[in-house]
Amino acid sequence: MAVLGLAGLVGRVRLGIGKRQLELELAHPGLGVLTHGSIVTEGCNTGAMTEADTTTATAALPSDGFAHRYGITVPFDGVPMAEHRRWYEDLLRLGYTDVWSAETDGLDGFTPLALAAAWTPALQVGVAIIPAYTRGPALLAQSVAAMAEAAPGRFTFGLGTSSDVIVSKWNGVPFTEPYKRVRDTIAFLREALAGEKVTAVYDTFEVNGFRLARPVEQPPPIFLAALRPGMLRLAGRAADGVIVNWLSATDVATVTPELGADIPVAARIFVIPSEDADMARAIGRRMITAYLNVGVYAEFHRWLGRGPVLSAMWKLWEDGDRKGALAAIPDEVVDDLIVHGSFAACRDQIDRYVANGVDIPVLAVLPFGVDLAEAVEGLAPR
Repeated sequence: MAVLGLAGLVGRVRLGIGKRQLELELAHPGLGVLTHGSIVTEGCNTGAMTEADTTTATAALPSDGFAHRYGITVPFDGVPMAEHRRWYEDLLRLGYTDVWSAETDGLDGFTPLALAAAWTPALQVGVAIIPAYTRGPALLAQSVAAMAEAAPGRFTFGLGTSSDVIVSKWNGVPFTEPYKRVRDTIAFLREALAGEKVTAVYDTFEVNGFRLARPVEQPPPIFLAALRPGMLRLAGRAADGVIVNWLSATDVATVTPELGADIPVAARIFVIPSEDADMARAIGRRMITAYLNVGVYAEFHRWLGRGPVLSAMWKLWEDGDRKGALAAIPDEVVDDLIVHGSFAACRDQIDRYVANGVDIPVLAVLPFGVDLAEAVEGLAPR
């Protein structure tokens, strides 16, 4: 891929998850606007993607459950949704098996998957995640049922608590009792997607007489987004899989025993395919301050044992010293949490996540200094 023409731009890091919208002036040239789980908004060369032959393109789909799956985050920033078909087709040619969306402040989580399901029936599709609060229970069941029908046997539904910013400030819904809300939502969806007429009083909502008019022949697996032990154990008890992010390959071995069950693990992995370590770390530091100053992520990393190395960053951030907070993040923390380097080095790091227990790696590619299409191809599975 050709190099993006971003040099000299002063951008902002804007990640849609957390307790505040962060806008940081970036001193490093070449940085654009970042959004949670996405690529770069400054555009890319869609023409660099080759037109795949839809009659012959097939995904490297696994024959043994969740093994050998390899995903990427969609939609691609800078590419209009109407132009994604060629990208989805090329993903199949390159050996990707999965596309996974998100739902924060960009497009909704279902529409990109519906298009992928229609345009490229060989792809697995998943969402990580849909908030448990922002749709009523019946509407959520209908959305999940529609995707299950559009991609029978190929859709994974990811549920999570989201954040108080997204739930309360943007959607006007009280962000209360998040653990109980996701627990109750899973219980309701199990009944509704099985075709049952649901009349039940849950701890966090009530449903009176709802039944799906179109039965779901193949209810999708429900994955739960989880960080610390309580939610991880809930995933092990109530869900079909777990979704994790913002952890190192080594951290996977700390997280998975808390599940208490042998369920598949999906992980969103942030990847900057660049051998310019200084630039990658500059971007990584801004991403880390955007996420790890959010309470739930801060507690997650204290639990993982990073309290001592991140305490200075947390203190400076709380005191309003943004520049000092960035400088206080050690290189080794960035290198742990952000995959960067050559294409081969990045694939090696992704392989370590898989070796430590990740069944579905889902890349969130940040192609700074490299064209998006080249990054997608260079990071494709071996």
